[in-house]
Amino acid sequence: MALPDVTVFYLEMLAQPQGNVSAPRDGLTVLHAETPSVPYYRFLYNAVGEDYNWVSRRQLSDEELASILHNPRNEVHVLHVDGSPVGFAELNRRQSDEVELVQFGLMPEFIGQRLGTWFLNWTIDTVWNYGPKRFWLHTCTLDHPSAVHTYQKAGFVQFKEEVIRQAP
Repeated sequence: MALPDVTVFYLEMLAQPQGNVSAPRDGLTVLHAETPSVPYYRFLYNAVGEDYNWVSRRQLSDEELASILHNPRNEVHVLHVDGSPVGFAELNRRQSDEVELVQFGLMPEFIGQRLGTWFLNWTIDTVWNYGPKRFWLHTCTLDHPSAVHTYQKAGFVQFKEEVIRQAP
């Protein structure tokens, strides 16, 4: 039985959007995990991406993943609610004039509380403090159904779309 095709959407932002999103509740903290351990990262990655078929980082060995995570131009920012991690944003700053949002999301039980909108705007503000010319990401039809709309509402514009045929 053939698996359904996956549509990948590439979105970018070429300037910092105006506006501010107020915190939807008290007790929110974002911590920069400067050198996250591989097990901690895998916990976050799996907790956030399990429902959306996130597999790319699972396919890496611990050594390969550690090499990425411990690069000072790769950043992991973890959203906490009342001290507990509930989501994360991973930024790739290896290109001098652009930043890629590699991973972004919340654990399922925290979706629908406006935390994602607030955290995405926090992430956007953080990225533009670095002064890039471009901030970009990709998402797909396997991600949360609101992902593309949420990114577009935050100011991202689609620049490319491709369909990937999955092997049976």
